Amino acid sequence: MAQEQKPLSRSEREARIKDKAGWVITVLAAMLAVNTYIASGYSGKVLTNTIAANNMYSFYQAKSIKQTLAEQSLDDATARGETIKIEKLQAKIARYESDLATGEGKKELLEGAQQLEADRDMARQHGPWLTFAGTGFQLAIVLLSARIVAVCMPMFYGSLAVGGIASLLLSQGIWLWF
Repeated sequence: MAQEQKPLSRSEREARIKDKAGWVITVLAAMLAVNTYIASGYSGKVLTNTIAANNMYSFYQAKSIKQTLAEQSLDDATARGETIKIEKLQAKIARYESDLATGEGKKELLEGAQQLEADRDMARQHGPWLTFAGTGFQLAIVLLSARIVAVCMPMFYGSLAVGGIASLLLSQGIWLWF
């Protein structure tokens, strides 16, 4: 005759739940740490590129002011008929406009700043997804912790679902697949 199985006591159920929840909490905490690391990398890139683009725009503005002053000097030199000075000023004005040798002409500076802004905007797109993922991992950890106290299996499955959604959000934050 088959032996009847006794229902588990509360302490036996607690021990099983704590064992399962401990491992899941560890995995979720590790995923949260990875999420935070990746998010801070994108955040740093946004900040760095914003500062670098601002520096390039400032340099562009300084070149533009210098070019305007050189153009005024060119007008004066033209009025006085100083041909040597005219040639030097025309070369200087052309270098202010575009200087391929140094990459510090206005044209190159503007292109560089716009590229930095484009890179910054791409990095910025990752931020909200990673923020949502971090929140999801934290909520899953809280649900698991509450589950340990309440000895409630539905909370365990709920925390797994929230952790799964957070994992999807993390993958979206990394790869921007939709």
